[in-house]
Amino acid sequence: MTTVAAQRLNADGRATLLAHFLALPARDRCLRFGTALAPSAIATYVNRIDFDRDAVFGVHDDRLAVVAAAHVAFEDGVAELGLSVLPEHRSRGVGGALFERAMAHARNRCIRRFFMHFLVRNEPIMRIARRFGMHIVTRADEADAHLDLPPASPASVAGEFVTDSLAACDRALTALAAAWKRQTRTGTHYG
Repeated sequence: MTTVAAQRLNADGRATLLAHFLALPARDRCLRFGTALAPSAIATYVNRIDFDRDAVFGVHDDRLAVVAAAHVAFEDGVAELGLSVLPEHRSRGVGGALFERAMAHARNRCIRRFFMHFLVRNEPIMRIARRFGMHIVTRADEADAHLDLPPASPASVAGEFVTDSLAACDRALTALAAAWKRQTRTGTHYG
């Protein structure tokens, strides 16, 4: 089983997050946002994310491009999750890992209810909701799924800290490996 390193993004990651959303096929963008959005509307969405209040997690490839993202929006004691994974990175546990990471983050912020709103035809999200035991209510072509979270514990907070540290190390090693590959291809060596 592959370990997925989901790293928390900050406001400096807006461009890579936008590139991720725009790289989604049109059908997947519609499933992610619940409707067909123009690239300018997606850019407005990304520019309005409050990275201090909300949490955005990304999974990067070896070129440091975001291949999967989770946006956890916090409001009135509820955390709402939006999730997307590029097609070539699906069926590898990436979506589930992002879900778990987002859920742990919400739990450790003393949030009691974790929520997703999605289109019923969004089968991957429906599978994730079922897998994690979310209560799902469908009406027409939309669904709401929620999960009551247990209270934070010292172990859950420490676990999130370790996860963040490992994700940061993974990203640094990925960046070093990418730089090494570029140097090898161009014949440039330092030191």
